[in-house]
Amino acid sequence: MGRKSVNIRVGLMEGRSHFEIELQGVYVDASGREYAPGRYRFDDEIQLVPRDAASAAFAVENVTIGVGFHWERNERQTFRGAIRILKRQGLTLINDVALEEYVTSVISSEMSAGCPIELLKAHAVMSRSWLRYPIAYPQEVGAGTHFERNAGEIRRWYGRESHRDFDVCADDHCQRYQGVTRTFSESASAAVQSTAGEFLLYDGKICDARFYKCCGGVTEEYRAAWDDRDVPYLQPRADIGDPVEAARQMARDSIDRIFDAKAPAYCNTRDAGLLKQILPGFDQETQDFYRWKVEYTPAEIRELIQRRYELDLGNIVALEPLARGRSGRITRLRVSGDRGALVIEKELEIRRALSRSHLYSSAFVVERTASGFVLRGAGWGHGVGLCQIGAAVMAAAGKNYQEILAHYYAGTTVGQASN
Repeated sequence: MGRKSVNIRVGLMEGRSHFEIELQGVYVDASGREYAPGRYRFDDEIQLVPRDAASAAFAVENVTIGVGFHWERNERQTFRGAIRILKRQGLTLINDVALEEYVTSVISSEMSAGCPIELLKAHAVMSRSWLRYPIAYPQEVGAGTHFERNAGEIRRWYGRESHRDFDVCADDHCQRYQGVTRTFSESASAAVQSTAGEFLLYDGKICDARFYKCCGGVTEEYRAAWDDRDVPYLQPRADIGDPVEAARQMARDSIDRIFDAKAPAYCNTRDAGLLKQILPGFDQETQDFYRWKVEYTPAEIRELIQRRYELDLGNIVALEPLARGRSGRITRLRVSGDRGALVIEKELEIRRALSRSHLYSSAFVVERTASGFVLRGAGWGHGVGLCQIGAAVMAAAGKNYQEILAHYYAGTTVGQASN
């Protein structure tokens, strides 16, 4: 791939009856017809290419971001590149955009364009690798979204699966891509340009570079969130300090002590100025990402389970962790009521089951109270791979992007890929 000009097909929205799009520049369709700047309603297939790719852009109304998560909302977003609308079951809107412009948008959407430049460089390498990995090694991607429902048990994970009409979607399911809506900075562009063609490598192969917002102190192993296999560079790591000693400490301590502890970690920061600098506006609404608490009544949990699984467990009497990953994240949870019980597996399914959107993470302990259940938890996200807030703090402390990536992805290097 290197420095060749490569275009990425990004799916912006699916299943719509029409799209309201404002063209900010002259666009041309396949027949040569020109579309002057202005607002248009499109309700059929069309392909539009900008007359001047460097200056033209298009804005789309009511783009849903954070689908299924607690920050879900609709936004007006602006993009560069070409427009394709396909007719499937409803209409699909696709943006064809140059790879490095795509990466610049991702690092300005996942985090803030004003982040320390070494974090932006690390994110550029990571996001480029994440995108390239399934293309380079389709046989190694593993199972996509998986669902099993047997008597008394739900087992589900949300894996990487190919999209029919585009390479990658624009939301958190893949990587956040919000076009030029989150203003690019000179440092974001410089970070992408200075790392162009660079990938995260393990034994010379491009890595499946997973990431999330906050590990809560210890990162998690791959199998806790997805299919049952080991990925050597996606293993538990202490966010700060020696990872071997951290593993020993976890073995000595109880889970309650781990989640009660205010142990030092890169992601354990209350620096309001830094958080404002590194997090997009809507992510700044989440303040309790390192340690958090949620309270439920038995009736609320009963309603959540009934709504999600069409299963009435009756009065909920217990929430029992049956298995945990090596960071402490629950991977199997039994929900027991006076009419039956349900075992839920894996990490994200547990989070979705116990919230109308999702919990911050499955790293929590359960306390039974007179009024219900208190969940005391750690971290924000699945915990596998790079901790974005921890990496930002490392960058602010003077670590370079190679050091940041090596910290979170054991045994990796940064370099050019051979395929």
